[in-house]
Amino acid sequence: MADIVGNKTLRDLWDELAFNNGEKTFLIYEARDGSKSNFTYQQFNEEINKTANLFLELGIKKEEKVAIHLHNCPEFLMCWFGLAKIGAIMVPLNIHYTQEECDYVLKKCDVTTVITEEEFISIHNNRPNIDIKNILLARTEKQISGITNFKKNQSTQPGTLKEYRTLSSDDVAEILFTSGTTSRPKGVVLTHCNILFSGIFVNWQAAYKEDDRMLTMMPAFHVDCQLCAVMPIITIGGTIIVLEKYSASQYWKQVCDYKATLIQTSSMIVRTLMMQPKQEWEKNHCVREVLYYLPITNQEKNAFEERFNVKILNSYGLSESLVGVITDPPHGERKWPSIGKAGLSYEAKIVDDEGNEVPPNTIGEIYLKGVPGRTIMKEYYMDPKATAKTLSADGWMRTGDKGYVDEAGWFYFVDRKVNMIKRAGENISTTEIENILTCHPKIAEAAVIGVPDPIRDQAVKAFIMFKEGEELSKEEILEYCRGRMASFKVPSIIEIRTSFPRTCTYKIQKKCLTK
Repeated sequence: MADIVGNKTLRDLWDELAFNNGEKTFLIYEARDGSKSNFTYQQFNEEINKTANLFLELGIKKEEKVAIHLHNCPEFLMCWFGLAKIGAIMVPLNIHYTQEECDYVLKKCDVTTVITEEEFISIHNNRPNIDIKNILLARTEKQISGITNFKKNQSTQPGTLKEYRTLSSDDVAEILFTSGTTSRPKGVVLTHCNILFSGIFVNWQAAYKEDDRMLTMMPAFHVDCQLCAVMPIITIGGTIIVLEKYSASQYWKQVCDYKATLIQTSSMIVRTLMMQPKQEWEKNHCVREVLYYLPITNQEKNAFEERFNVKILNSYGLSESLVGVITDPPHGERKWPSIGKAGLSYEAKIVDDEGNEVPPNTIGEIYLKGVPGRTIMKEYYMDPKATAKTLSADGWMRTGDKGYVDEAGWFYFVDRKVNMIKRAGENISTTEIENILTCHPKIAEAAVIGVPDPIRDQAVKAFIMFKEGEELSKEEILEYCRGRMASFKVPSIIEIRTSFPRTCTYKIQKKCLTK
């Protein structure tokens, strides 16, 4: 299919980068202990080639699946692109996965090789029920019997690629598992074209420039890091700053010290940054765009933008859509709390339960249109039923999310379909109630779910976490709600929490909350 990517692959991109941007800084990495490392494009391309050559030496074939189970680190990126250069397929593992969750992904994908680090070695070593032929231990000099030390073996490889396999932009490069906030994670299949297109799209979305410096602490195994940070910055030939770990107390100083021009954030990050003591220097930064993906209240957004002197670029997307394909435009008007308009090459619409497009300002399901394997995911791995349920033959993708569009084409996110509560015939958005609760000066975070009710279908249950040193009685919380929402939306049950189970991107995992 002729499009902007054509038959280009990730190997082609890195060959171009090494030639055109050889001496420019590609990566600045800061580990959790504060140690730092830097790579130019030329240096990193050689590290990728050495990694690819190590994989070739291990006998990894084209289309073979290789799992990467690492924290944010340069080795993750070396393995990602090293596998792509030889036509193998990366399967990133969430660093929060249990052994059972890792086993599920490894078995599902018939993974043959795992690259991991000391923290996770007990998950992968001596597994009688899974046939793993190679385990590579990265980020350490340690030698363990039966396990290949990544650094020792990679460093002895040549810096030029030993074998050029035939590759196509339609070849699969990655199987990325969804966070599974509501069910078993599904494997999102991404091609070389998908990954390359994400970089082109986000370049347009945030008007990237060659001298941009993107700082990310989003997990490397997730699209927010891979497709919304790394790919756009290398597509334009800029510099990526990767932090191993997010620290609310250090983050804004890192943003300022590294002179980052682009950063990513989420509702939890906004809230934890706002809880830090104010500093005289905190407005002295180079940030021109804050890429944002999750709902916060108008009050929180305005306070954050005012305090840190930044502006948020809002967008909406899923792993399946690669990036935030409904988005604030790069130039001109923004219409918060709108999630924006359909972006470059995409279409979007709102439909009812029968699949019919609805009039403006009517709540329905958000549908996105792209080209499978090119601008949206190819499919769910080994799951034709789920693929058919999500992707129509003409390229429309069901998101399972509720929203509406106004007369001018601005889209608004209402809630995940699974977060809609049906109470005595009324539809209730859990996000709406959560936003009202978090506007209370003593409430840090809230999560709302529907629980079975024998008379009204479902009852509203709210989980509340207070700000440090604050508390409220359940009656005070209910009184606050009664004055700010319709009576049918007021929670029937309130549970006080000191923490929430979270996904890798800091979303609250509602499926783990006790009903």
